Amino acid sequence: MNAPVPSLPDLLRGEGSYLLGWSCLADPALAGLMARSGFDVVLLDQQHGTYDVTTSVAGLTELALAGKPGLVRISVGDFRMASRMLDAGAAGIVAPMINSVEDAKALAAATKFPPVGQRSWGPDRAMVFSGLENPQDYLTQANGRTMTIAMCETREAIANLPDILAVPGIDGILVGPGDLSIALSNGAAFDPLGSAVTEALGEIVRVTLAAGKVPCAFAAGAARASEMLKMGFRLSSIGYDGLLVSDAFAKAVAEARKG
Repeated sequence: MNAPVPSLPDLLRGEGSYLLGWSCLADPALAGLMARSGFDVVLLDQQHGTYDVTTSVAGLTELALAGKPGLVRISVGDFRMASRMLDAGAAGIVAPMINSVEDAKALAAATKFPPVGQRSWGPDRAMVFSGLENPQDYLTQANGRTMTIAMCETREAIANLPDILAVPGIDGILVGPGDLSIALSNGAAFDPLGSAVTEALGEIVRVTLAAGKVPCAFAAGAARASEMLKMGFRLSSIGYDGLLVSDAFAKAVAEARKG
């Protein structure tokens, strides 16, 4: 590597708004294409995508070569994986179904070094990505250079959001509108663009910004991503790689058939 990967906290705590490439297909080359296409940050999805340890490590390396920070979304409750991915050079961890203070404390414990958490030492690749060759320098800066992001996607999480955000080591939230719509409708509807979800999004942004933390969101398309950013979210996806590639193929086929 010729240069350190940019600091994700420095990026998201600035004044701009940013776009998140969401990669579910565990192909490092595809993640690299997303990074080089203009996305500011790329997330590798272990929860609903096909990434595992090996492909995540390769994907994070590809992102580092592209000069972009990489997030990893772990599976529900897989906090051991969180610290492992930080060691591998992830700029931050996104954790689903953080519904309580207890959940948030367990997440922070796995992702932050003492005295904030209990992350175990082993950041060889992370040190390379950060440009911090001295272990003491990395230890001193690591908690501030990485982001711990709790997903807010249930009624319980919304009710507990101020207390979750107050947990030391929790740096922000990421909203999953699909799960949120299911939760708000008591399982009756999948309606991530509905009025109930939109109203909840506004309240989540307000509470998160008031706590001095970073609000992020999943959006299924460009128009919704633009709306999310205008609401105050600092980082929003534009769908995910499988959807974007499928749409690009369909458009190319339709264009070819016109003649």
